[in-house]
Amino acid sequence: MTGKLTTIGFDADDTLWHNEQFYQITQDRFTELLRDFTEPGHLSERLLAAERRNIGHYGFGIKGFMLSMIETAIEVTEERVPATVIAEIIAAGQEMLRHPIDLLPHAQEAVAAAAEGGFRVILITKGDLLDQERKLAQSGLGEMFDGVEIVSDKTADVYARIFQSHGDGADRAMMVGNSMKSDVVPPIRAGGWGVYVPHGQAWALEQADPPEGHARYREIPDLGALPGLIDEIG
Repeated sequence: MTGKLTTIGFDADDTLWHNEQFYQITQDRFTELLRDFTEPGHLSERLLAAERRNIGHYGFGIKGFMLSMIETAIEVTEERVPATVIAEIIAAGQEMLRHPIDLLPHAQEAVAAAAEGGFRVILITKGDLLDQERKLAQSGLGEMFDGVEIVSDKTADVYARIFQSHGDGADRAMMVGNSMKSDVVPPIRAGGWGVYVPHGQAWALEQADPPEGHARYREIPDLGALPGLIDEIG
């Protein structure tokens, strides 16, 4: 291949399939469970603070979210949280871990187009290893990828390593995802292209300012526009 691009990376959660909406549903359930102990706004602030503290310990994903909810419940009730509430939180987390995969519009077509175009296609996601492997297996997309990288965090150094290992370096790679902080800014800093695909309200810890004006930054409305963008760049 003689074009600019040889490798295309895809994020998974909320890029290829729905994810954040299940966190929102579970957080609403969490708020209802603790309605007699604290106001919803205060509870959300405390939960976000716990998640921020715990990422370094638990990483990203459902299990860390569940532990942060339990920790928050203990804090806001001053250690008086009923065991039944803890059991409900655990049950809610287990339901999230069992939830079937629902692909986003154009996801399968976009990955197939990249693979059929002769590019190396890599899934780059972060979170719990077992949960991400389960989602990929259920998605039906697994065989389209030339490589899968499940990482603890997405940084410029991580992208540089992945695109060197699976391709011809970051300068000939594109990353596609819904998180400005994880999927767009770091690959651009590594020397690659960052393509932003908005998907609802991003998690507070995944928000970042877009690199407006950068030559390698693009935004598309959905994955249906990706094949045309690949043709334009590559």
